[in-house]
Amino acid sequence: MADQSSREVAGQSASSQNFGLHKGALGAAETLAQSVSATAPSTSSSLTIPLVFALAGNGTWLVYLVATTVILLVGFCIGRFARISVSPGSLYSYTAQTLPPIFGILAAWGLLIAYIATGASVAGGALYYVSLLSHQFLHWAPPSLVTLGVVCAVAGYIAFRDVKLSAEVMLWIEIASVALVVAVLAMLMFKVGFRLDFDQVRLRGVHFSSLGPALVLSIFSFVGFESATTLGAEARNPLRTIPRAVLQCAILAGLFFILCSYSEVLGFHGVPTNLAETSSPLHLLAIQAGVSPLGVAIDIGAMVSMFACVLACATAAARVILRMSHAGILPANLQYTSPVHGTPATAIIISSILMFLGTAFMATRGITGFDMYDLAGSLSVFGFLTAYALVALAVPFAERRLSQSSVLITSISCLTVIVIALIAIFDIRSSSDPAHARVPFIYLAYIAGGLAIHFLKRAPYRT
Repeated sequence: MADQSSREVAGQSASSQNFGLHKGALGAAETLAQSVSATAPSTSSSLTIPLVFALAGNGTWLVYLVATTVILLVGFCIGRFARISVSPGSLYSYTAQTLPPIFGILAAWGLLIAYIATGASVAGGALYYVSLLSHQFLHWAPPSLVTLGVVCAVAGYIAFRDVKLSAEVMLWIEIASVALVVAVLAMLMFKVGFRLDFDQVRLRGVHFSSLGPALVLSIFSFVGFESATTLGAEARNPLRTIPRAVLQCAILAGLFFILCSYSEVLGFHGVPTNLAETSSPLHLLAIQAGVSPLGVAIDIGAMVSMFACVLACATAAARVILRMSHAGILPANLQYTSPVHGTPATAIIISSILMFLGTAFMATRGITGFDMYDLAGSLSVFGFLTAYALVALAVPFAERRLSQSSVLITSISCLTVIVIALIAIFDIRSSSDPAHARVPFIYLAYIAGGLAIHFLKRAPYRT
């Protein structure tokens, strides 16, 4: 009875802070769509799995199995908070309400760059597919800055116009994209026969020293799975809907990635092109399965899915900015919420502009859309890992306040923090080329700047 009362009090307290957003606008499916779109599953099946295969080879499916386990640990920790707290600040709010203020600041800035960099990453991916398809059908491609501007502007407009509209757009885009991928893989399995690939089962040729760096890459496939938490009271019955959406996304995405990685590696046996050397593997597998039109459809689906991910990141980042503004971390004029649309208008504009500026800067330096996806994605991982680790660290303290602490929960929390720390170390150690080697230092400089702004402002900190 005390447990139920504590949850009700926490939920009512947080729900009363709607910050001008429309309460209960999203149902369970639309809340899940926010998390699924942020992970952009069809994108990872085309762009990330080949990168993981380059390191893990026949162990790619195993890497994704381990990554799914790690994400479920993180999802468990996030779910503990999501059952007792509702806030558009998501992981930042969970940390700030439990740990000392400095940890809340770290979580806020880490989460903000995580969503902005992920949005920039998939905007670069959208640029890659726009160029690929334009050259294929029109023998011409629009200028990079124009494409990036249109992607970020349209995503920002939909995010501003209506959170329900944006969720429904994301939901149908991802359903169509994933359905196309599954259809091609099913046809491929039918053609090659339903059999075990013993090279993969026995991990033939796998160098276990490469599995750590491969795990880091695979984690990027999942980041954003928690973004349903940024919706707060905009979700109906949020104390139940949001934690379910987070765990459902983790499980569904994990199963999808394991299926895709196993099937793609199997499908490329006997194909002259190496899986690690293609950025459109499903297109080639569709040709091999005898359904080449679906290959083109998948490329189009991946492009549109990346747009949905930009939309999801703009939605999530704007709510983090809104929450940071209310907490005094960012200027108060970022708190504006449209009374008509119930969306954080100013924060959406800022997040969309930041995504565009990041990609525009890379485009002017001759960086391709594919490399934007890779580099900006690498940067975002550090932000997510920071927020994930802090939430996991905060769980035992939050449980203790509610008199629910247990050895099991504390053990899971500690294990999650240790695993995330190891992933961060693997990430740093796997940075072989100069561009990737600079990413950790860029992130540290960004965090240092965020902390400096906080201390220089000397503003009262409000959780």
